[in-house]
Amino acid sequence: MANYLIVGGSSGIGRALVDQLLEAGHSVSVWAREQRDLPASVSFTAYDVTGESDPPKDSITDELDGLVYCPGSINLKSFRSLKASAFRESFELNVVGAVRCLQAVERPLKKSPLGAVVFFSTVAVQRGMPFHASVAASKGALEGLTRSLAAEYAPNIRVNAIAPSLTDTPLAEKLLATEDKRQASADRHPLKRVADASEIAAMAAFLLSERAAFMTGQIVGMDGGLGAL
Repeated sequence: MANYLIVGGSSGIGRALVDQLLEAGHSVSVWAREQRDLPASVSFTAYDVTGESDPPKDSITDELDGLVYCPGSINLKSFRSLKASAFRESFELNVVGAVRCLQAVERPLKKSPLGAVVFFSTVAVQRGMPFHASVAASKGALEGLTRSLAAEYAPNIRVNAIAPSLTDTPLAEKLLATEDKRQASADRHPLKRVADASEIAAMAAFLLSERAAFMTGQIVGMDGGLGAL
């Protein structure tokens, strides 16, 4: 049994990952703004990654086997309409929040022989997409952080990131609100559908596990072929 911390684990991909890890018999802690309907076996601590308070590192055990940072946003606007504050907010959420959480649990992670970190990027970093300037800029920085930390932490802690395309989660509900929108989103992908949260979560679970013990510094595309085809 391993001990994992999922930041943003109360909804979407994070919640799907929590369920999968619990089913596999692991111990799971969650930092999130709301508890929602998390199982009683989850150790939950209320925490807003964009707030002023420090991460609640005292809620974590002495040894931590993995950290997954799930928070993100979908702020699709033209570059002309984006103010500098929007770029700062995106960077705070996607990069600074990840940095603060990882720094808070660095010592427990280093005590584990299986330490692993998983971040979330987006297909829009590698594939130029209109109206994605703020999210692509911040997630691009997160990909750089992933590779830098993978080099710095090797061989003790592995660091990887997943770069999904549009996924059926509460975060994307406005983009998938009607059948026409859902079909249009599906048609952009060579596989002609959008991802399910459980599919992306399964990749995160794999990257945490010993089965991925020879993977670090990787940005794994899970995008229905959109990024390459």
